[in-house]
Amino acid sequence: MPMSPEADPVSALEAAAWAYAAVVATQREAADRPWADVFAAAPGRTAVLEAAGLVRRDGGELVPHPALGTAEPVGAAAAKLSSLRQAVAAAAGEDGGPVGWSAQSDAVLLNQGRASAVTGRALATKIVPRLAGLPQRLAAPGSRVLDVGTGIGALALALARELPHAEITEIDVLERALELAKTELADGGAAADRVTVRHQDVADLADAAVYDLVWLPAPFLAEDVVLRALPRLITALAPGGWVVAGTNPAPQEPLRAAVGRWTALRNGGNTYDSARMATALGTAGLGDVQQFPTVPGGPVLVAGRRPVE
Repeated sequence: MPMSPEADPVSALEAAAWAYAAVVATQREAADRPWADVFAAAPGRTAVLEAAGLVRRDGGELVPHPALGTAEPVGAAAAKLSSLRQAVAAAAGEDGGPVGWSAQSDAVLLNQGRASAVTGRALATKIVPRLAGLPQRLAAPGSRVLDVGTGIGALALALARELPHAEITEIDVLERALELAKTELADGGAAADRVTVRHQDVADLADAAVYDLVWLPAPFLAEDVVLRALPRLITALAPGGWVVAGTNPAPQEPLRAAVGRWTALRNGGNTYDSARMATALGTAGLGDVQQFPTVPGGPVLVAGRRPVE
């Protein structure tokens, strides 16, 4: 007797892969076109989204589910597309197994980096105002922000644009990424003048009591780097300054948890989730530890403050 689709998990996963491809393509196209036009241009793809519960009909209008979201910035959609390409390479055995960011192409670095500009704007406009004393600090001329693992520098540039009095220092161990960052900054306008590029391993950071805000993109760093970096980052904070770490939420489903661990380790990252990072910040000596969810299923920002001595 033929197996029903519900009893065949492999078929379900294959369908899910195509459904996710439909999500990425639709979000990418919606970056510069109305939703109605995007839906109408690819009715078969839209039917997949409707079957997945990501599009509903309201009279004669097709309405995107909040999880499908507002139109994705081009960089964010491109980052998802890069992730799909990496998955295909893993399936084909073309990438030789676990790799770090140094093995990624310039296109992947650029796509992932440009997507991070959204996080930079959210950090400056939505999280900073909620952290005690930080808006006042960053409104002062000469205030300083450290962007760890800056990649191509898009997040640092977004912070410079949203925090017009702050000086941004961006560090990374990957020289190739920093060369891309210099090119991005060359087209960054006046805000780029307040961004300094530095080739630096965060685990060797020696700055002391310098920064009012430190951004730590935890999922992109190996676990041993995170463990060695935290004490140095806290030392680098000015008393009363804040560390904000980007993390992944703790998945509730075993499949999502396992996939998250696999992809993080393959890309040279770690398996810290938001709860574990909150514990790590508190154990390292930071106080007032808080968690800030972003979008459903999306990153959780975890913040902790260095005590005022």
